[in-house]
Amino acid sequence: MNPVIGLDVSKGESQVQAFLDKGKPYRKSFSIKHNREGLETFLAFLQEVEQAAQGQPPSVVLESTGHYHLPVIQFLEDQKYVYIVINPLISHRAKSSSLRKVKTDAVDAYHLCELYYKEELEPYKKRGIQLLNLRNLTRQQETIAEVSANTKLQLHSLLDQVFPEYRGVFGSLYSKVSLLTLQAFPTSEAVLQVDESELVEKIASLCKSRSERWAIEKAQKLREAALRNPFQTNLYESHIFNLEMLTNIVLQYQEHLSNIATEIDALAKEIEEYQIIQSIPGIGEKIAATIISEIGEIDRFNHPKKLVAFAGVDPSVYSSGKFTASVNRITKRGSSRLRHALFMAVQCGIRDSRKQKTTDEIIARNKRLREFYDKKREEGKPFRVAVIACVNKLLHWIYALLKSKTPFQDIA
Repeated sequence: MNPVIGLDVSKGESQVQAFLDKGKPYRKSFSIKHNREGLETFLAFLQEVEQAAQGQPPSVVLESTGHYHLPVIQFLEDQKYVYIVINPLISHRAKSSSLRKVKTDAVDAYHLCELYYKEELEPYKKRGIQLLNLRNLTRQQETIAEVSANTKLQLHSLLDQVFPEYRGVFGSLYSKVSLLTLQAFPTSEAVLQVDESELVEKIASLCKSRSERWAIEKAQKLREAALRNPFQTNLYESHIFNLEMLTNIVLQYQEHLSNIATEIDALAKEIEEYQIIQSIPGIGEKIAATIISEIGEIDRFNHPKKLVAFAGVDPSVYSSGKFTASVNRITKRGSSRLRHALFMAVQCGIRDSRKQKTTDEIIARNKRLREFYDKKREEGKPFRVAVIACVNKLLHWIYALLKSKTPFQDIA
């Protein structure tokens, strides 16, 4: 007997279908809720199938469905049952092989059981809690950073309509002292209503690490900007209200991002792979944390090409009969976050390590990667093709380093 249970997972519930062996379905399918009562019913059914299969515990097959399958996985881990999480693309391909066009949860659960006997599916390799925590933090960091960037664009647009000359006062418009000053003086009218000494005192209190001379200089610049500002009076109070609100939101996002970065750094330092990845020139703390959290345990991959496919940078080859496609794009079927981090790592690695060139000699951050990139460019490869080839090369290095647990040796 080789029993299996197929679970078609959806939001808050799952459809259950069992097989005792190939071609031997057991009972009719039924649904369970993802609550305590529903999972207890599922446990009783698991035990029933195990008894019917002469003591052989069933494996459970389910699709990866965002976060909806997580309660079921945690339950199966607690009860020590083997489960297999498969890519929806694999199950969809299996369902499409049927001539009948039927799509129901019961049919999907049935097909998952059939797929278990057709394919050589491996049990799910549980990922470490540390890496999962790190992945959650890096993904949340990326999400907040995206929202923060959009908010900054809104703030920039609004500032053009209220106080456009303010942008030249501080080195960075979005520095903390700049945003706090803008919060205190959102219009040129607000700046000109107070004495310069009061401006100096306010700016100095917002940035105590700087000298008084610096505060005087910024106060003078702020006053000159207010005098040059085309909007000496503002007709729309809503603009001022929105400007103050957006400034406050950007400051909050910056604080949240700073807290997340601190948490990521503290957690990542406990993971050995974090230091190994950073030994590759061009990979800093943020990129290293994203790479190791998205890859997880390197033991999940028994060949570097599988890691390349997981990142979605393997070519989508198409050939049929006498036709062979001349343009092969990458599949982009893997982790988009990992792919983006690798692209950033490559661009940082092949970049010149000096701010200004004093000679024609190329001193890249990652000499070996730059040599490989130059070789591809000399072969006539376009920029993007050469970068993708570098990403592929970088993934092979990462695979070798994590497998051997040794740092990178950049030998020119």
